[in-house]
Amino acid sequence: MSTPIHDVIIIGAGFSGLGMGIALDKAGLHDFVILERDDEVGGTWWANQYPGCACDVESQLYSFSFELNPRWSHVFARQPEILEYLKGVADKYDLRRRLRLKTAATSAVFDESTSTWEVTTELGDKLRARAVASCGGGLSQPSFPQIEGLGTFAGKQFHSAKWDHATSLEGKRVGVIGTGASAIQIVPSIAPSVGELHLFQRTPPWIVPRLDRPIGDLEKRVYASFPALQWLIRAQYYWRRELLIGPALVSRGRLTAFLEKLARAHLERSVADPALRAKLLPSYVIGCKRILISNDYYPALQRPNVELVTDGIERVEPNGVRTRDGRLHELDALVLATGFEAAEHAVRFPVLGRRGKSLADQWKDGMEAYLGTTVSGFPNFFVIPGPNIGGGHNSLVFMIEAQIHYAVEALKTLRAKGAAFFDVLPEAQARYNRAIAGRFENTVWASGCRAWYQTQTGKQTVLYPDLTYKFYLATRRFDADSYEIVDRRAASREAAQAPVATA
Repeated sequence: MSTPIHDVIIIGAGFSGLGMGIALDKAGLHDFVILERDDEVGGTWWANQYPGCACDVESQLYSFSFELNPRWSHVFARQPEILEYLKGVADKYDLRRRLRLKTAATSAVFDESTSTWEVTTELGDKLRARAVASCGGGLSQPSFPQIEGLGTFAGKQFHSAKWDHATSLEGKRVGVIGTGASAIQIVPSIAPSVGELHLFQRTPPWIVPRLDRPIGDLEKRVYASFPALQWLIRAQYYWRRELLIGPALVSRGRLTAFLEKLARAHLERSVADPALRAKLLPSYVIGCKRILISNDYYPALQRPNVELVTDGIERVEPNGVRTRDGRLHELDALVLATGFEAAEHAVRFPVLGRRGKSLADQWKDGMEAYLGTTVSGFPNFFVIPGPNIGGGHNSLVFMIEAQIHYAVEALKTLRAKGAAFFDVLPEAQARYNRAIAGRFENTVWASGCRAWYQTQTGKQTVLYPDLTYKFYLATRRFDADSYEIVDRRAASREAAQAPVATA
């Protein structure tokens, strides 16, 4: 029996995958499958369940524009309710009947004889579709530090993205490696209950106040009764970030200095000890690394059972962590709050395109795509979120929705023309990425620090180096002039000359 050919195979069921499925349904492309490697939908918000996990973008912005949630409990939503929101979206839009949980994609190969993609799963199934949307997300692959002896630790050890809820940390001597976004949420959450907490810092982050508050029942009822008011609140948050924080990052001028002044004032108000304050003061331009928000991180570091360690790690030993000053910090548990491999590769399985071209080979010097969404040599293939899509100042969901709109417009164009596939022209992709690289030159991200936004060679592959509304405008219509659009007869002639690709 022949394998059915779907319209689209979606890989991943976080914000990107669910949003793509909903958009396809609205466009009349109802035949799609969503593959998800985890036990439930949610992506990042299913995987990350560490203590204190929450969003650092306002809840009203960190949700789909077409599915506002009047029930958020706080201005900044906590992980459990973001996960519940995504589950509710999957249910409301009837996505579960197209969803295959616990099913990871292991390869995707473009079959030039049929102009379709063959996707193989870890279960050995082979699925076919005219298009593939890789929606795995940038924060899906934990990053593990290269520290001597890390595997020799005799106590409990786990990454923040794989939190071991079966292990109680109460009264224990706990080490946390890392001072990024997850660490500044974990430390205040576990500090009151652990016996000792040793926080190993390599580089201090810039931190600004978290303007959070509970959202009361009356406010929730108003939002539910008057959705337009919630839209106005959402717009206010968006433009505040876009017009106040955005220019400070993309122009490196007076606004940058003002933002840094606010962060310095927050540190001075929060930490009385000048020696500790000196350890917590960054030496790089604010925004070069991710700006973090917290009201309880600095107070947690001043608890009597918490120690900030800045001497640098020499190695991990069975009984703890030895720093470069020769001291052994004896530990019962070690938490790796070391983030994700976001900059190196947005697709975690082998992908072969036209003439057997490998996506991994094409991206060996750093990821590139056209409008962060399509890659030359890989027809009808979308990466959402893709290279240079991350927002340094605004909501990633906004950017994801722009990408989804562009992808669906591409598929609608293909359908209207009755064509076999589209493939972005190499020169169009190169021109776009030269422009992206040029935009970084005067931003805070090019000010000299090392951040997870960059590859090991220093290439910026994560962030969009401009205001997000510009990306929104650029993705309103499918830019057909930048693509080779191949009709079915031409595709058949090309297939006859193409080698057979296998993953």
